[in-house]
Amino acid sequence: MTKNKITIASIGAMLLPVAVLAQPAVNIGSIQQLISSIESLMWIVFGGIAVVAFVIAGILFLVSGGQAEKIQTARSAFLWGVAGVVVGIMAYSIIAIISSVL
Repeated sequence: MTKNKITIASIGAMLLPVAVLAQPAVNIGSIQQLISSIESLMWIVFGGIAVVAFVIAGILFLVSGGQAEKIQTARSAFLWGVAGVVVGIMAYSIIAIISSVL
């Protein structure tokens, strides 16, 4: 139980700079500007989550100690991180294609 609390606290500490990132006030005058603002915010959040996922996978590799089960867990975490990045890029591509068509 304590290990889970430490992990959650470390993830929160890594995401803190993303959460308090100072952004200038955006004047939204049209739907296009609103969508653009949401896209930029989502990329910041996505980037932060991707970095945290890869850092956790790296830490899992470092603390595996050569044990096959722990290495497999770390490898799985890394592959899920890569899958998340691919899905994020595909989602952005779909939004970009739709916005360029409209």
